[in-house]
Amino acid sequence: MRAVWRLARLAPHVLHGLWIVSRHFGRMTPARRHERIRWWSIKTLRLLGIELKASGQALPAGHLLVANHVSWLDIAGIHAVLPQARFVSKSDVKHWPLIGTLVDGAGTLFIERASKRDALRVVHQTAEALKNGDCVAVFPEGTTGAGPELLPFHANLLQAAITTGAPVLPVVLRWYEPGERFSASARFIGDMTLAESLWRIASARGLGIEIQVLPSVATENLDRRGLAAALRTLIAAKLG
Repeated sequence: MRAVWRLARLAPHVLHGLWIVSRHFGRMTPARRHERIRWWSIKTLRLLGIELKASGQALPAGHLLVANHVSWLDIAGIHAVLPQARFVSKSDVKHWPLIGTLVDGAGTLFIERASKRDALRVVHQTAEALKNGDCVAVFPEGTTGAGPELLPFHANLLQAAITTGAPVLPVVLRWYEPGERFSASARFIGDMTLAESLWRIASARGLGIEIQVLPSVATENLDRRGLAAALRTLIAAKLG
């Protein structure tokens, strides 16, 4: 009953978000869009019974945000704290029902991860966005993991920060629930479908996400593989 009640309340909120994106985003200032993205994301977490804990400070403009990746809801979690973030996401997310439209409206850059040529295109797009003062967010693991142990970090998209001299803002995500420092309910791994994951999340009791914004990392005199290794070590240490 808990899951049914939460999902029943979430449905009109998602439709409201779609209406805002399709009818109003085009006429809003960036600051106003960010305000609405934060509001929508915080309410999404609240409707699903998810507690949000956040610490650390954002950068004003022109930086690459790098985070570990556990759940498809990581984006809502980060947007609740850093609504200015434009995510780089795998292209199939664009075709997810409802969610695809929402993340596209939030300025997401989509990438065909299996294509090296497309990765180069997105590196150029990301570099241009950084030059324009945007915050671009990437999950260098490339896919979701179980939480306590990080997958290898892919370095390709980090080249955009090195090329432009933009700083990197590391962000640590940890989903938790009673008795579990790393929540099993939030994981979106293996053959799990989006619907299955949503049901598990909506059914959970005491689920929460902790978001730590760490001090920025300068990119001068670094190569992308060295930067990827340093960021992975930094985030892994904070996960403990």
